[in-house]
Amino acid sequence: MAKARDTSFFCKECGYESAKWAGQCPSCRAWNTMVEAPASSAKGLRNAGRGIGGGLLREAKAYTMAEIKTGEEERIITGMEEFDRVLGNGIIKGSLVLVGGDPGIGKSTLLTQVCRELSSKGTEVLYISGEESLSQIKLRADRIGDFNGHMKLLCETDMDAIEKVLTELKPQVCIIDSIQTMFRPDVASAPGSTGQVRESTNLLMQWAKGLGIAIFVVGHVTKEGVVAGPRMLEHMVDTVLYFEGDAHGAYRILRGVKNRFGSTNEIGVFEMRSTGLTQVPNPSEYMLTGRPLDTSGSVVSCSMEGTRPILAEIQALVARSGLNNPRRSASGVEFNRINILIAVLEKRLGYHMSECDVYVNVAGGMRVSETALDLAIVLALASGYMDVVVPADVMAVGEVGLSGEVRNVNQIESRVREAVKMGFTECIVPASSMNALRKMTNVKLHGVSNVSEAIGLLRKDGK
Repeated sequence: MAKARDTSFFCKECGYESAKWAGQCPSCRAWNTMVEAPASSAKGLRNAGRGIGGGLLREAKAYTMAEIKTGEEERIITGMEEFDRVLGNGIIKGSLVLVGGDPGIGKSTLLTQVCRELSSKGTEVLYISGEESLSQIKLRADRIGDFNGHMKLLCETDMDAIEKVLTELKPQVCIIDSIQTMFRPDVASAPGSTGQVRESTNLLMQWAKGLGIAIFVVGHVTKEGVVAGPRMLEHMVDTVLYFEGDAHGAYRILRGVKNRFGSTNEIGVFEMRSTGLTQVPNPSEYMLTGRPLDTSGSVVSCSMEGTRPILAEIQALVARSGLNNPRRSASGVEFNRINILIAVLEKRLGYHMSECDVYVNVAGGMRVSETALDLAIVLALASGYMDVVVPADVMAVGEVGLSGEVRNVNQIESRVREAVKMGFTECIVPASSMNALRKMTNVKLHGVSNVSEAIGLLRKDGK
């Protein structure tokens, strides 16, 4: 009888398991994603978490919908409003949360501050680090403030040793920093490998559900900006948060890309200071600070991040190019969307943008993906091309189609109301939105049907 293989091949994208290596994953069709890792052991899976999550090993039984009782999920409020908003108004007990971000962006600082806020309210917190020593964590904590006895530190990477400490302390919230440093002795691979990350996360998930502990897991990101390790890591956890921003800048944005207990459209805005992260309650004011007033190629628009409207400055630099292939660059907005809007200006208005280098940037480091900022991008491009200044008190919002038409966008009233609150006196909006905005008399509205009408307003204001 042939001996069973000790290793198998797993797809880093979808988790598909195969006995043989393949250049293309048969499940998700991704190329060069199959890696060798220890094979899953049925006995090991049954015994995983037996001592700490024994509640999971109950007799299997199916239930009808009527037999299942539901109630309001109990949440732990951290006291950091920006953090709670992204999670869905607090931490769910027994949830497993993955926090990703670039190195040095402030993931550990953010979670240390969360621990401080929780411990100050009497919540038992355990911070487990596999990358820093106790003295290093203490140095970072001294910058943030004072900590009480409800927060405890542990420097350990062995999951068996961590299990013993969790069983003894039974904290309400646990931080794992980071998942790439943790390892299980019974998995024959190095820490950070696909097998170790997968098995360690599976064990953490059983602990979280079995004991009702809210566990936050820090994950490193790759060059592509996604969490390192198998893609199935994001499928296993309840919530995935990304901490974004320029490591050399002051702003930081916490964004939820997956949340089983709340919306994935909310963001939290923070500012990095010497004493740690400070919440930014009014992101619009923060993003517009230092905006040039008499410069062409600058237009303000409004992006909806969940229920929160945020004003952002769109900057465009259009300069004649001496190259056969002019440069195109986009920061904070989708590159392909910029190319489409440039093509609309060339086809519908006859602008010779193909002869120019074009650079588009969202000031303040924000990243926006919704098409509601199309009209502002088009106006910024036209302003930079004609070298005409757009008045500083004008806000533009609307989606632009391939024929040059300006379409309506969602939550237009909230966007205009935010602009009025920030001191803007004129708004360029889709003509189809004028009926919904008829009650707003404290701002001058310009309804446009296509980009030609919008740029006509720009020329008129520029004279």
